[in-house]
Amino acid sequence: MTILRLQFPTARWQDGRYVDRQRRRLVQEFLAGPRAAEFRNPIQWFYDPMAITAFGKGQMEEAMTVYDCMDELSKFRCAPPEILKREAQLLSQADLVFTGGWKLFTAKSKFHDNCHFYGCGVEWEHFGRALQEETTVPADLAAVRKPVLGYFGVVDERMDYDLLAALADANPKWSVAIIGPVLKVEEASLPRRANLHWLGRKPYEELPAYCKGLDVCLMPFALNESTEFINPTKALEYMATGRPIVSTPVADVIRNFGSVVKIGRDPKEFISLCRQALEQPDTEARERGLQMARENSWDSIVDRLEGHVAEALAKKSQRAGGNA
Repeated sequence: MTILRLQFPTARWQDGRYVDRQRRRLVQEFLAGPRAAEFRNPIQWFYDPMAITAFGKGQMEEAMTVYDCMDELSKFRCAPPEILKREAQLLSQADLVFTGGWKLFTAKSKFHDNCHFYGCGVEWEHFGRALQEETTVPADLAAVRKPVLGYFGVVDERMDYDLLAALADANPKWSVAIIGPVLKVEEASLPRRANLHWLGRKPYEELPAYCKGLDVCLMPFALNESTEFINPTKALEYMATGRPIVSTPVADVIRNFGSVVKIGRDPKEFISLCRQALEQPDTEARERGLQMARENSWDSIVDRLEGHVAEALAKKSQRAGGNA
């Protein structure tokens, strides 16, 4: 994998035309350089619709364009107002569209006839290390009093902070551990309790060890615009650790993982399900979760994705031959 990282003066970052022009120039210069042979007839793979004005319309001599839509980015805090217009442009140019959630699929498939839903994948062997005896819980979490109800992931506007405070208040003997970087919210606004621990960003490699120290895994998402379309990757990662999981009623969590994840539809039920998970773990749900994680490895998902790409390339080649 080659990663090309582009840097721009902060003072020019709000100048969209400048950024698009420079992005395109720098990438074209790279593609024309000594490594040009590695990137002939590339497949362009977009995760961000904002990049379409820099790289769309055949400017990269691409063989085809894929839009991998993992989130409804227009709903996120501080989303640029032009993102909807650029996404429409990307959908009109894409040969193939993938979505990371069922609600995203129902929304995007209205605008593209080669759209496919793919849920989350998981490195189940990696997260399965939480089940191994030799895995050691990191010192900062090991020092937290048991039982521990925990979350790992980005700490941002998608989390229900009132729910976290209520969970910590529900039982002072419980500890609530939140693992992940704080983004787009002020750290000073986060709830503070003696038994609520903000442990910060941790390396991906260490997450299984942290999960080993959790008695219940949490998905305490707020129900707002930014969570309407999410299909959390962490659901399968939690499952691979063999821990009980409790979530708020996010639509794709209910649809895709409802047979494993316990759904708290209000704070009272969420807290009650956490208590039940500690006192009477659902062993059948645990086994279903482990099986679901094994069946949804990223390798198996990539194999299916590549099948769609090959099919789309073949159809595009046939159309080009027929027009020749």
